[in-house]
Amino acid sequence: MPAATWTKIAGHGRARTGWLDTPHGRVRTPLFMPVGTRAAVRGVDSADLVTLGAGMVLANTYHLMLRPGSLVVSRLGGLHRFMGWGGPILTDSGGFQVFSLDPDVDEEGATFRSVYDGSLHRLTPEEAVACQEMLGSDIAMTLDVCVGLPAPREHVETEMRRTLRWAERSLMAHRGEQALFGIVQGGSDPDLRSESAERTAALGFPGFGIGGLAVGESLAERGVAIDAAIRSLPEGRPRYVMGLGDPEGLLDAIGRGADLFDCVIPTRLARHGRALTAEGDFNLKRAEFEGDGRAIDESCGCTTCAVYSRAYLRHLFKTGEMTGHRLLTIHNLHYLLRLMEGAAAAIERGDLAGYTAAVTGRRSGRPRTPATPNLRADI
Repeated sequence: MPAATWTKIAGHGRARTGWLDTPHGRVRTPLFMPVGTRAAVRGVDSADLVTLGAGMVLANTYHLMLRPGSLVVSRLGGLHRFMGWGGPILTDSGGFQVFSLDPDVDEEGATFRSVYDGSLHRLTPEEAVACQEMLGSDIAMTLDVCVGLPAPREHVETEMRRTLRWAERSLMAHRGEQALFGIVQGGSDPDLRSESAERTAALGFPGFGIGGLAVGESLAERGVAIDAAIRSLPEGRPRYVMGLGDPEGLLDAIGRGADLFDCVIPTRLARHGRALTAEGDFNLKRAEFEGDGRAIDESCGCTTCAVYSRAYLRHLFKTGEMTGHRLLTIHNLHYLLRLMEGAAAAIERGDLAGYTAAVTGRRSGRPRTPATPNLRADI
């Protein structure tokens, strides 16, 4: 039996909700995964994540292979024991770093310098698989080549085909019991996306990432790319839009049939004092909140909103207290996790469109959080 299987509960239009079963538990989709790049979600610990109801977290192979090293994590009992997290873990292969760190890419792999000490390292599809097997995640991703957009079609096509060849090599190298997901590339070109999805699906992966998005494309281009990929992917397997985390973008992708998501938006915005709320997003550092005794969001049920005021949180940020980062991170994660639960319930009752309209309508009173490429820079 595959290490990760997805079972549909209900569908409405192209949207669907279901159960994703993994060796470390069952989670409900649609699902947002908090990003724990270095085996830690910034500002919170694993107990906080349990309290928040996070179903699955993401960690990054590139960073963990450098520090503390995949072999170190393996000898300490694997990533779950290392970070004290009992739920499912998905590890990104390092493909985003192939985009963000501008390494030398050739047919065999990517050569780059460590962001920690400048030392030279080599990452190949085979090495990415081996590292993730040592980390012991429930779901591993193949190494891909992510292209920043806009880009010439010829370049997007070249790297899409390289990603396909790397997917084949990844499957040949895969020896562990963890699920290995393939990644669809192709930029914003629907024909390239369709070809990539068809050929990746034909390789028989138990699930699929849709990569190369939130890297400079317009919202319309992103929608076209997601549609083209999903049309060519098998119905009974999970679809993961990589790097997407703004509320409007999440709901749009869910409506198109996507299941899994990750992004640093909730944690990164929290570190800068910005709150995600049902009424729109705002910065708690503003002077207008100095004497504001209200919760961040009076409709929110998180532990931060139950106890602390906007004035107190502003005070923490203005005085540089780390507690402010933690409390706002808890709130932002709670907001996105509950947003996913609401979407699942709406799909089950056949009203995702109504739910989406209600959420986006309330949030439209304030500027939305843009899904810009730098929001993935922590990965």
